[in-house]
Amino acid sequence: MVACCSLKNFCEYETNKVVRIQSVYYGSVKWAIHAAVFFYVCIVLITDRRYQKKDSVISSVHTKVKGVSQTDLRIWDTAEYTIPMKGINSFFVITNIIMTENQSQGVCPEFPLAKAVCSTDRSCMKGRVDPQGNGIQTGKCVTYNRTLKTCEVTAWCPVESIKSAPVPAVLRSAENFTVLIKNNIHFPKFNYTTRNISPEFNVSCIYNKGTAPDCPIFHLGDILQLAGENFSEVAVQGGIVGIEINWDCILDKWLHRCKPKYAFRRLDDKKANEALYPGYNFRFARYYKQADGKEGRTLIKAYGIRFDILVFGTAGKFDFFELLVYIGSALSYFGLAQLVVDFLITSYTFPCFKSDPVKEYYYQKKCESVPGPRWTLFYVTYVDEPHIFMVDKILRTSLQNTRGEIIHGCPGDMTHAKGLALKRPDDTVALGDIPERQPLQAARAAPFSSERPPWCCCGRCRPAKPYWEQLCCRRKAGPCLTTSPLFPQLVLSRRTLEFALLYKDPLLDLKGEALHRPLRHGAYEQYLQWRVGDRVGLGGRAVIPSCCRWEIREAFPSENGGVQWF
Repeated sequence: MVACCSLKNFCEYETNKVVRIQSVYYGSVKWAIHAAVFFYVCIVLITDRRYQKKDSVISSVHTKVKGVSQTDLRIWDTAEYTIPMKGINSFFVITNIIMTENQSQGVCPEFPLAKAVCSTDRSCMKGRVDPQGNGIQTGKCVTYNRTLKTCEVTAWCPVESIKSAPVPAVLRSAENFTVLIKNNIHFPKFNYTTRNISPEFNVSCIYNKGTAPDCPIFHLGDILQLAGENFSEVAVQGGIVGIEINWDCILDKWLHRCKPKYAFRRLDDKKANEALYPGYNFRFARYYKQADGKEGRTLIKAYGIRFDILVFGTAGKFDFFELLVYIGSALSYFGLAQLVVDFLITSYTFPCFKSDPVKEYYYQKKCESVPGPRWTLFYVTYVDEPHIFMVDKILRTSLQNTRGEIIHGCPGDMTHAKGLALKRPDDTVALGDIPERQPLQAARAAPFSSERPPWCCCGRCRPAKPYWEQLCCRRKAGPCLTTSPLFPQLVLSRRTLEFALLYKDPLLDLKGEALHRPLRHGAYEQYLQWRVGDRVGLGGRAVIPSCCRWEIREAFPSENGGVQWF
C-alpha cells in the first residue's frame, strides 16, 4: 500500500518485455498478417468513410399523380382514382372496382353466405349479426333467387352481390399514369437541407435508371416493372409497392455529392390465397339524395396499388476525431499476428506435446509461472533431488514429509562458484583445523541429544517442534550434505564470508566484536546462493535443512555463548 501511494511509483513508466525469434517462417507469417490487416483497414476506411462524422436524414414527401382513363361507362380522372391515404408518405391509385349502385336503407335478402342460407324461418334468428354479412337479420327466410333462400336483413339494399374482382382490371390503363415525388431532406448535425428536384429540372422528363436517374417523375407501370412485377396482374387484386429513396451524401468540399438513388420492391405477400385476403382493397361510399328525398348511396369496393415512399440515408463529413478513433480501434487488429504466431510456436509446448526442445526453450523464456498470494509458501531443495520444490500448503506434518510442486530450474548456480578459488578435495583442510575458526570453537554450546528425529535421512538433524523446521538435506537415507568438502569452503569459510561482507560494505570493521552475527547471516546467504541460486523471490522463502542450519550455528555462535537461529 505504501508503494502504491509513493510519488516515485506514480511517476514510473512500464513497458512489455519482448522476445525476438530469428525465424524466416514466423517472420513471414507475421508480415503477411500485418499486410492483410493493413489493406483491410485501408479499404474499410475508404469504402465505409470511417473518417467522417455521420448523421441520419430527416425528410418530408409530397406526391402528385396525373393521368386520365376511360372505361365503358365513364371517364376517370385524378380526383376519382387517387385517394389520399391517412398514412405518412403514401398514395393510393385505384386499378379495379366493384360498384353496387342505388343502395338505400331497408330490408332485403342477405347474400348467400354459408350462415345466411336457409329453408325456413327457424334457420334465421332475429337480431343476429354475421361479421361476414351485410346487415342485421330480421328472423325471416326469404327468396334470394330461383334456387336459394337466404335470411332477410336490415341493411343498405340491395346488398353487394359480387365478391370476386373483375378480370382484367377495370383501370388497367393506370400503368400509364405518372407520379411526381417531391422529397425535401435535412441533416441537423450539419445544418444541410436539399431536395430531389434540382433547379435545372425538366418537367417533361420521365425516370429512367440509365438515361434519367435523377428525374422525380415516374410511370406507374415502370415502377412495377422495376420491382419485378407485371402491372396488369397486380392491378386485378391490388398490392403494396415500396419506393425507396436513398440519400448517401458526402458533404466534404473536395468531394461533395448529395443526390438520391431510387429503388423499388413489392412489400405485400403476393402468394397469399383467397382466404388470406390477397392484394389490397377497401370499400367506400358516395352518398346522395334520391328523387323521393331518401338518402341513397353508391358502394364502391376499390382494388388498387398503395405506394409507400421510404426515405432513408446518411450524410458524412470529415472529422479528425472520428479518424483517430478508427485508427485506434484498427491498431488492435495488428495483434492478430502475435496471436497466430504464438499459437504456432506454443501449440506443441503443452504438457503432452513437449517434444520440441526449441519450442520448449521459447516457452520457458516467454512464460513464467508464479504462485498467487498464499498464507504459507516454502521452497525446498534436497541434495539427492535435481529440482526445487514449492510447498504452498498449510503444514499438518513435517516439511520433510509434505509433497511439493516441482518448479522450473534446478538448485545451484554455477555463476556463484566461478568467483571462488576452490581447492581439490585432497587439499581441503578439515573445518576443525581451520585456524580462523579456532577462537569460536570455545564458545560452542552444550552438546545436543543424540536422538535422531524420524524425519531425518542423513543422521545429523536435531529434533524440532515447528513443522517448518523439520527438514533434512536428503529425501532418502545417505551421507549428509555437511560432510561434502564444498560445504565448509562455500558456506563456513570465514575468508569467503568476510570477502562477501566487504563486497557489500567496503568500510566494515572485520576486527569488531559484533562480527559473529553478520558472519552467521552471511553463511545462511551463502548456502541459499549455493543451493537455490539468484532466483528472485526464492531465497526469501527457502528453508535451510536442520543439519546445515545447526552446522552454521555451531560455526558462528552468538557472542553471549548461546546458539541463535539468526
